[in-house]
Amino acid sequence: MAMTPRTKQKVSTVLEVTKTVFHWGFIPTVLYLGFRKGADPGMVPLTLMSLLWY
Repeated sequence: MAMTPRTKQKVSTVLEVTKTVFHWGFIPTVLYLGFRKGADPGMVPLTLMSLLWY
């Protein structure tokens, strides 16, 4: 089953957008989830300054 050129273009566009969203969103998502969970007991509290200094 062959795809039409229009379908190929749409699939390519969706893949590019997905790749870009993952590329730019991964680290902010990991940081958000880390701040949301908080520091483990006995560790330095999570703040923006603690991220920059350590």
